[in-house]
Amino acid sequence: MGPDVRGRERTDPAPPRSPAQVRVALLALALGGFAIGSTEFVALGLLPDIARDLLPDAWAAGQDGAVAQAGALVSAYAAGVVVGAPVIAAIGARMPRKRLLLGLLIAFVLATVATALLPSFGLVLAARFAAGLPHGAYFGIASLAAAELLGPGNRGRAAASVLAGLTIANVVGVPAITAVGQAAGWRAAYLVVAGAFALTFLAVRLVVPEGAADPHASVRGELGAFARPQVWLAAGIGAIGFGGLFSAYTYVAPITTDVTGLPAAAVPAVLVVFGVGMTVGNLAGGRFADRGTRRAVLVGLAAVALALTVLLVGAGSPVGLFLGVLLVGASAAALSPAIQLRLMDVAHGSTTIAAASTHSALNLGNALGAAIGAVVIAAGWGLLAPIQVGIAMTLGGALIAAAAFLLERRGDARAARLADPAGANA
Repeated sequence: MGPDVRGRERTDPAPPRSPAQVRVALLALALGGFAIGSTEFVALGLLPDIARDLLPDAWAAGQDGAVAQAGALVSAYAAGVVVGAPVIAAIGARMPRKRLLLGLLIAFVLATVATALLPSFGLVLAARFAAGLPHGAYFGIASLAAAELLGPGNRGRAAASVLAGLTIANVVGVPAITAVGQAAGWRAAYLVVAGAFALTFLAVRLVVPEGAADPHASVRGELGAFARPQVWLAAGIGAIGFGGLFSAYTYVAPITTDVTGLPAAAVPAVLVVFGVGMTVGNLAGGRFADRGTRRAVLVGLAAVALALTVLLVGAGSPVGLFLGVLLVGASAAALSPAIQLRLMDVAHGSTTIAAASTHSALNLGNALGAAIGAVVIAAGWGLLAPIQVGIAMTLGGALIAAAAFLLERRGDARAARLADPAGANA
């Protein structure tokens, strides 16, 4: 018998599984990440179509204003992620992981079908909020299930394996489904996404092994993680440090056309390069995080700041743009597993809510970075100003990380002195 993720002894050790069984199960979990990445980002390419259909009066008055109003659908999804991740993780902490995953996937299917079928903008907005609710909980629970499959010492690799689906969605899924939406209507695009969730449900049901419930988990115990200052500092690293990525990435399309001078047709290629960078960085970052979480967080933040600097300096030329976007995608994706492991480390047993809340923090960063980027553009500072904001936010995340690690070391030293006063005075 070995210890479970909370440090307690398991009474029901899992039977050994072949490498092929593990790979297939991980693929099923990653398929969910692919579907989530598709539902989260496909709206970005279809906002004009959605605005034209659901906001006809606003569209007639001004297309830019209608598209900006339709952008609330993206914010509604992010709000759902922020709210749903800790709540669902806390409530479902005692459920067997596979059963909870299947329930979350059913919720995704229903909310995504509702998005495709509901007739008014207000109802679709509510459906997008509902679709965001299971997002963080799925990634958190799936990462824990993947860690159990891979065995001790592979938490970062497990988180990266699930997130790989999301990064691949940016390379393949989002462009393909966007093309479907442009050809057959935005509602058809969301029906395709709902089909991806349904396929994931079948895959998880068939190949992901059953996992034992944790009888010691409780809502109070999981929520107790938020009484620890280090949890809030770790969330701050994600929200501020990762917000720097979104400050720049949100405005990559106008940067491509108005700063680099490329045609609008080049924007999908830029997004694909970003997705490729994310895919490579995510897989490398998971392994790096397993070798030392603190180092991975600091190195990751430094790498994001450097990559944003390359983008800032090079955005005036196509080569600089593509190189910068590739490096930004790779460095940011490499940082994500490290942030998740950091939250899990400082949660001290509240593993489920910590793993899920990572995505609440990252989505707060999404909203914060994009909003500050919009403010500096509106102030007339130019389209490169959001990249400068991104560098500042990333460095701010590094300062939060450094402060958190310093406080933790002081706390460890104080605890050691209390445990062995004679040794401390020797």
